[in-house]
Amino acid sequence: MTAVPLTADRRRRLHRRSLHLAYATAGYNLVEGVVAVAAGAAASSTALLGFGLDSFIEVSSALVVIWQFRSRLPEARERLALRLIAVSFFALAVWVGVGAVRALLGVGEAQPSTVGIGIAAASVVVMPALVWAKRRTGRELGSATVLADSVQTMLCTYLSVIVLVGLLLNATVGWSWADPVAALVVAAVAAREGVQAWRGEQCDDCAVPAGTAPDVAGHGCGCGPDCTDRCCASAATAG
Repeated sequence: MTAVPLTADRRRRLHRRSLHLAYATAGYNLVEGVVAVAAGAAASSTALLGFGLDSFIEVSSALVVIWQFRSRLPEARERLALRLIAVSFFALAVWVGVGAVRALLGVGEAQPSTVGIGIAAASVVVMPALVWAKRRTGRELGSATVLADSVQTMLCTYLSVIVLVGLLLNATVGWSWADPVAALVVAAVAAREGVQAWRGEQCDDCAVPAGTAPDVAGHGCGCGPDCTDRCCASAATAG
């Protein structure tokens, strides 16, 4: 069944919403990064320093989306924007991974940080809301960039939880090894997502704008008829 495609006015509004979400992400993460790095330096916390650096990388991802959607033809910048977001994923994986290994090797002994716990707890609330809004907008618009950026924000959410748990365990029972172990998992996920974004293999990256065309063979994957990504192929095979 073919539904009504997006109107030009609706598409413009979705473009503006994508920009506003990117501005909100960049603004919040800039504040978060400054606070986390300052608190991490004061407490000699590798986890907090890594968390702050992740915030700055999240800002870079948001800036990529802003750059794309300030163009008159955002879709023309899709591939390059995805590549730039992939680079930010790789940078995130390196920073988090190196920080985690250093912490596990006992480089520096982190002190409890009330400020760090506060900023991590705030992020656990703010980030999921941004992820939901970006995914909803990206899927309706059919934008791989917005969807990939939502994944980046989700990773920031995971890292917020990890850092929060690590800081709480360090403050209460002195288990300073907990957050770097979990951070290594986040680093591995970030590297995987970076590879997929670089190759254009986000499972939603070929999603068509809502109602513009039926999905591949009617299997419910939400992909356009020319999509060759493995997620769409898998959906077709499963059907």
